[in-house]
Amino acid sequence: MINTTGLSADIKSRLDALPVANIGDAMSRLYLMEAEISPVWKGARVVGPAFTVMTAAGDNDYIHRALAEASPGDVIVVDGQGVTARALIGELMAGRAQAKGIAGIVIDGAIRDAEDIGKLGFPVWARAQTPAGPYRNGPGHLQREVSAGRVVVRPGDIIAGDDDGIAVLRIEELDEIVERAEAKFASEAEIRANIGL
Repeated sequence: MINTTGLSADIKSRLDALPVANIGDAMSRLYLMEAEISPVWKGARVVGPAFTVMTAAGDNDYIHRALAEASPGDVIVVDGQGVTARALIGELMAGRAQAKGIAGIVIDGAIRDAEDIGKLGFPVWARAQTPAGPYRNGPGHLQREVSAGRVVVRPGDIIAGDDDGIAVLRIEELDEIVERAEAKFASEAEIRANIGL
């Protein structure tokens, strides 16, 4: 059973200080969502345990359920099957998530109200944007393995996101990944210093 109890303050603080590119390097450049899963606004960052959602294409009923069940600090990861014809969230749902303390949302699907989500400062990554709203009929699932950006995400895996995209850290390898990413970051810092950056 995967540990879904969350993320220690120490590990979260250390991950917050690391670029996702270095985290990806520490995972042999695997478990990185494809480039189409991109931030809705520049400067967005997130680190937190995955609360997973599988939803029917173009339908957000189970995202509403996730907002009711997820805990503060969780990152809601939505397998929307990569369908971009209908937005699965907009400003109002992002605002609800922010008010509840959700750390961010990653959607393999579309969103709308991108400018307003940016004004909220709520971290969201998605495959596309469209003004077309969703259905709300189901079906779906919560807290099962899902696929987002061509990466399998399990409940409790750690999600790290920045302007470059999203990394999925296997919870059982978390300490080792953080140590390797910190070493990579330190090595690159030394290179930057040597070339005057």
